[in-house]
Amino acid sequence: MRKVEVVKHNPKWREKFQIEAEKINHILGENIITIHHIGSTAIPDIYAKPIIDILVEVKELIKVDERNYLMQSLGYQVMGEFGIIGRRYFWKNNQEGIRTHHVHIFEVNSKQVERHLTFRDYMISHPEDAQKYSELKFSLAQKYPTDIDSYMNCKDSFIKEIDLKAAQWRLSIQQSSRKTI
Repeated sequence: MRKVEVVKHNPKWREKFQIEAEKINHILGENIITIHHIGSTAIPDIYAKPIIDILVEVKELIKVDERNYLMQSLGYQVMGEFGIIGRRYFWKNNQEGIRTHHVHIFEVNSKQVERHLTFRDYMISHPEDAQKYSELKFSLAQKYPTDIDSYMNCKDSFIKEIDLKAAQWRLSIQQSSRKTI
């Protein structure tokens, strides 16, 4: 049973992302297209679980599988697809057994990459929705301090609502940029 903890935004999360991204880049090297900081720790001024979410776009997933042992050498648990087809998922705990990082790896042009980045970018561009999300996360963490499943399940409908708004927002940006060309 994992403790559900959300804390105020910490500016050091960006640095923690960069440090870990360098380590992952060293291991996956030439297969990497790009590495992104995603999740709530990438959204300024909102409450978040202090877990750095990293999204890695790669050329080939099979090459990631071949380097699982190197991810393990960094302290990661290899979880395979873990419920999302076409993903490779890893998580890491610190010495006290507290979760510190999640790594989500997809092949380039995956719809999942677009969804995660659109959600993050939408929330950064729409601080009012980001604050609603922050308040929801805080209240759910208070309500379910030792029940991560209930915490996650209760966020699901809000996340799906934002995913729809974010997709419409991204489409409107793409359409307006085409008009200016």
